[in-house]
Amino acid sequence: MALGSRRRCSTVLPFKGTNRMLKLLAAALLATAATGARADALDARIDKLLSASPIIDGHNDLPWEIRDKYDFWRKPLDLAADTSRLEHPLQTDLLRMRKGHVGAQFWSVWIPADLKGDAAIRTTLEEIDIVHRMVARYPGQLELAGSAADIKRIEKQGRIASLIGIEGGHQIGNSPAALREFYALGARYMTLSHSLNNDFADSATDDPVHHGLTPFGKAIVHEMNRIGMLVDLSHVSAETMRQALAVTKAPVIFSHSSARAVMDHPRNVPDDVLKLVAANGGVVMVNFYPGFVSAAYRRHDSERGAEEARVKNLYPGQPERRKAALDAWDAAHPPEAATTEEVADHVEHIRDLAGIDHVGIGSDFDGIDGTAPRGLDGVDKYPFLFRELARRGWSDQDLARLSGGNLLRALEQAERVAESMRSEPPLNATIGAMDGAR
Repeated sequence: MALGSRRRCSTVLPFKGTNRMLKLLAAALLATAATGARADALDARIDKLLSASPIIDGHNDLPWEIRDKYDFWRKPLDLAADTSRLEHPLQTDLLRMRKGHVGAQFWSVWIPADLKGDAAIRTTLEEIDIVHRMVARYPGQLELAGSAADIKRIEKQGRIASLIGIEGGHQIGNSPAALREFYALGARYMTLSHSLNNDFADSATDDPVHHGLTPFGKAIVHEMNRIGMLVDLSHVSAETMRQALAVTKAPVIFSHSSARAVMDHPRNVPDDVLKLVAANGGVVMVNFYPGFVSAAYRRHDSERGAEEARVKNLYPGQPERRKAALDAWDAAHPPEAATTEEVADHVEHIRDLAGIDHVGIGSDFDGIDGTAPRGLDGVDKYPFLFRELARRGWSDQDLARLSGGNLLRALEQAERVAESMRSEPPLNATIGAMDGAR
C-alpha cells in the first residue's frame, strides 16, 4: 500500500510540474505577443501621425558635404539611392527621408566662420547653387518653397519642400543688399552668428566682443523682419539671444539647439531665454548632435581634447608619434554614445519651460561629426524619437505640433509681420555709419 502510494506520487508530481511549466510558458508567450502587439500599434500610430503631419527639419548640412566630399557633384552621388553605404557615407538621401516622413527641410548653406566679405558672399552663393541644382536633379521628389503655404502645398503633392538657411551673419559680408538677394534666392532664415563672433553679433563659442548685438546687428534683425526672413539664434551668445528677442517684431527660431539646463553647453538655450521664446512665439528646434545632447559624450570630448593638447606638447614636430598616441588613447577610451532618450529629455524640457507650441526638430544631420545618437543615425530615424515621446505619454496633437506645426505657425506669423512692414524702406546704411569705422 505504501509502495503504491509512492508510485502514484511519482507519476503525479512530474505531471503537475510540467503543467506549471506549460502555464508559465504560455503566460510568457502571451506577454511577448501583447508587447509585440503594443509595439506594432505604436509603430502604426506614429506612421499615421507623421504621414498626416510630416517632419519639418530646421537644419541639414548636406550641401557642404556635397561640396566637400563630392566636389560640388563632380564626383558621382545619387541621392535617390542609399548614401549610408558610400565611401564617404552620408546621413541623408531621398529614400531615407521618405522612410523618416520628412515633409520639409531647411538646407543649411554653411560656410567657414573665418570667411569674410566678398569671399563669404561668393561661397554662400556657391552653396545656394548646390541646393538649387539638387532640387533640379530630383523634381519629382523635391521642390523649392518660399512660404508656409508652399510647404503645405508641396507636402500634399507628395514632394519634400526645400528651404534654405544661411548659417551665419558673416555670410552677408555686412551687406544688407546681400541679405535681400539671399532671400530672393530662397533663404528663409539666417543665423546671426556661427562659431566665431562677426562684426555685428557675438557667438556662443567665442569670447564676447559686442556683448550681444551692435546697432547694425539690431538693424539687420529689423530688416529680416521686414523681408520675412526668420531670425535664427542657434550658435549665438546668450546676450545676443536676449537682445535679438528684445528687438524682433517676428517670432525667432533656434534652427538646431537644445536645452542648456539638460546639457550645459553654450550652444544650448538657457531657461530664461526659453521663457522669452514663449513670449515671442518662437520655436526651439532640438539638435541631435551628441556634444550638445549628452553630458557623458561632452566629457569624453573634453578629455580627448586635453589628451590631444598633451601629446602635441609632448611630441612637437613628431606627427607620427602624436597620431600613434592619440590612436592608443581612442582605443582605450571609446566614447559613450548619446541616446534617443537623451534627445527626448531636451524636447521635454523645452516643452516644460516654453510650452508645447515652442519646440521643434532641427537634427543637424550631415553636420554631426562622429557618432550620431543611438537610434537617430540618419534621416529615416525620426519615428524612433516620436515613439519614445509617445511612450512618455505625448498626445498625437502635441506630437504634430513638434513635427512641424509649430514651425509653420512661426513662419506664417513672420510672413504677417513682413506684410505689415511693406511700406518701410530697405535698410541701406553701412556698418561703418551705424557702428563706427572698422
